[in-house]
Amino acid sequence: MSDQRVIVVAGATGAQGGGLVRAILAHPEYGYGVRALTRNPASDKAKALAAAGAEVVACDISDETSTKAAFSGGHAAYCVTFFWEHFSPETEILQATNMARAAAAAGMSHVIWSTLEDSRKWIPLDDNRMPTLMGKYKVPHFDAKAEADAVFHEAGVPTTFLLTSFYWDNFIHFGMGPQKQTDGSRSITFPLGDKKLPGIAAEDIGKCALSLLRDPGAWAGKRVGIASEHLTGEEMAAGLSEVVGEPVAYNDVPPDVFRGFGFPGADDLGNMFQFNRDCSDVFCAARDLDFSRSLNPQLLSFQQWAAAHKDALT
Repeated sequence: MSDQRVIVVAGATGAQGGGLVRAILAHPEYGYGVRALTRNPASDKAKALAAAGAEVVACDISDETSTKAAFSGGHAAYCVTFFWEHFSPETEILQATNMARAAAAAGMSHVIWSTLEDSRKWIPLDDNRMPTLMGKYKVPHFDAKAEADAVFHEAGVPTTFLLTSFYWDNFIHFGMGPQKQTDGSRSITFPLGDKKLPGIAAEDIGKCALSLLRDPGAWAGKRVGIASEHLTGEEMAAGLSEVVGEPVAYNDVPPDVFRGFGFPGADDLGNMFQFNRDCSDVFCAARDLDFSRSLNPQLLSFQQWAAAHKDALT
């Protein structure tokens, strides 16, 4: 990779990072090499990236020394954290800090930080519409990322703050897909009411990110949001019904009911969906569909994504 500009990708075996690694490798004409960071280079996903042409490097972004070594010599970076591995806002902020400082130490020309809104700007801690979690958050996995925006500003590295959207892949990997009920029917369950939720195929996030990385002059210092479609629960259920070949109902439940489902992170996700519902206009406006398609003209619609994953959804 000595003659290429190396893009360092955190979370390279995850949804966002993996999509970006594959997008870079699909376009050798852009002149980028890709350094895929993972804690376990021996995993099947890491081996697949290496076989495709990525430089796979062991890195623990919770460790500053490891992160600086992995970022060294990089031209640009994609920085992302995965809250659901540890359920710790403090760990997210630590990891973001390590990456921001590593990017600055490497003298990188551009960084993308995958961030989200601070829900407390719209629903303050003393607002009883939803419970406060962990003593100081409404939606911990949103709020911690938003807090971490500051560390990229403080590090002085040219940064694009990328607001992502609900992954449709969650219907497969997060247990949110059409569930069989006792009567044999299928349904999806969200506390969204009739409001629209911005969504996107995880793979498309990487393709959008690559467009941003190719034009740091236009996007460094900017805050941008991406989505493929803004859909209601009813619209998603209708799309799934068509793909799986049987009716899928949309089960709208109160946020308190969703928070009470008891799986790890149910309270956080319940608050997230309520935030999406109660602030839908703001949330959708931050993720302009035309802008997103300008970054990636091949953005998949929900129907296209679902059809491509029919076997996993049935």
